[in-house]
Amino acid sequence: MAVTVIRPAPGAPPRSWREAAALDRRAARLPSWQLTRRQRADLELLACGGFAPLRGFLGQDDYTRVCESSRLADGTLWPIPVTLDLPEKLATMVPPGYSLALRDSDDTLLAVLHVTESWRPDRSAEAEAVFGTADPAHAGAAYLLRQVHPRYVTGELDVVRPPRRPTFPPIRHTPAELRAEFARRGWSRVVAFQTRNPMHRVHLELTLRASQQADAHVLLHPVVGPTKPGDIDHATRVRCYQAILPYYPPGRVMLSLLPLAMRMAGPREALWHAIIRRNYGATHFIVGRDHAGPGGGAGGRPFYEPYAAQELLRQHAGEIGIEVMTFRRLVYLPDSGTYLPEDEVPPGARAFSISGTELRERLAEGRTLPVWFTPPEIAAELRRACPPDGAAGGSAAAGGADGARTGPEPDWDGPGRLARLRRRGRRPSLRPPSPDPSSLRPPNPDLSSLDPSSLDPSSPDPSSLRPSSLEPERHGD
Repeated sequence: MAVTVIRPAPGAPPRSWREAAALDRRAARLPSWQLTRRQRADLELLACGGFAPLRGFLGQDDYTRVCESSRLADGTLWPIPVTLDLPEKLATMVPPGYSLALRDSDDTLLAVLHVTESWRPDRSAEAEAVFGTADPAHAGAAYLLRQVHPRYVTGELDVVRPPRRPTFPPIRHTPAELRAEFARRGWSRVVAFQTRNPMHRVHLELTLRASQQADAHVLLHPVVGPTKPGDIDHATRVRCYQAILPYYPPGRVMLSLLPLAMRMAGPREALWHAIIRRNYGATHFIVGRDHAGPGGGAGGRPFYEPYAAQELLRQHAGEIGIEVMTFRRLVYLPDSGTYLPEDEVPPGARAFSISGTELRERLAEGRTLPVWFTPPEIAAELRRACPPDGAAGGSAAAGGADGARTGPEPDWDGPGRLARLRRRGRRPSLRPPSPDPSSLRPPNPDLSSLDPSSLDPSSPDPSSLRPSSLEPERHGD
């Protein structure tokens, strides 16, 4: 089979107001579907070119090949099915040859789909193929089997406008916008970092090492679309990303938010993430330990081997069009005040890390987060979002199996919330973003001269810090 190197494709051209008005009028007579959060995220990336070479939701031939071999029907590498699912009743109303209006959560028209195919997939087989399991303990498999509708449809997409971007619009970019910004800054080599969690010092160290090795600038490209149930809300995470920017050398880093809906598909998803970052103009991509893993299943056993994603990306390095940078997990050595890959720690040396479980415990108990673990600004954001047990306020509670909060994430864009606010005569609003990064604390202090016990008054004995072998955190998940 010929290898097709993936190249970025332009997104849909912007509609003039006259064209959009004409489509709005036509769509008023069509059956409508209010897109889910995942579907809105998928539509936005299809429309802007983030999912190149895709131009629309997958048809049945492409879907089958992607599930079977991580390739489209023409042989192009593409590991994740991007499909539009509908309820059975609605799907029967729009058979091939009919059109469907696709709407935002507030009923704003986003696109018109001219249906060409409709089929009923085997979602259990899809789960086994894409996730390697149909176990409901796997977040991605559970969503597919319990929340995805029974019919898939596809066809030509006539995009009217992108979904609303209610939060942090200045740091959201399309692939074309991000490439243009790189060119304006004179950045020819860019290493992208993926995450769905707050960043701590180990992530700072990881990205700085990658920047130095690749002689590249750093793109912090966190996901702010739907992730795993229980994750820290995206507004808190974005404030944490903004707080860590001053710790990088001046002019070396850029923050841009990615409206991706994660599937938690482990190695397949890591490959997908690399392709997407290639579309956004990155030349290098960091893949760490357990990339895009959903955590453990029954008995805590992980669904994927910790470095399986790195191996899969190495296998496809020649055709994804981006250089993959792989790293072992970093741990902190208090005696030297440095970070080292876990396989380079000298015999007998003390090596520490704080797991997601311990982080939740510390927040719940109101204990200090050590300076070697996270900058004070990020610790403050997490304390505000995850107040100690019994404390009032806060936007999230520490808990859940993945190191964030319990309960479903509120749908800030949900029509119910908008309707309630409108009935009360109020406009919807969110907490404003953090102040300009230049006003935050200057770069990190020298840790080499600090005794580890002095960094955490709540744990004066260094032995209270858990050894790194107990429950490692994930990088780039």
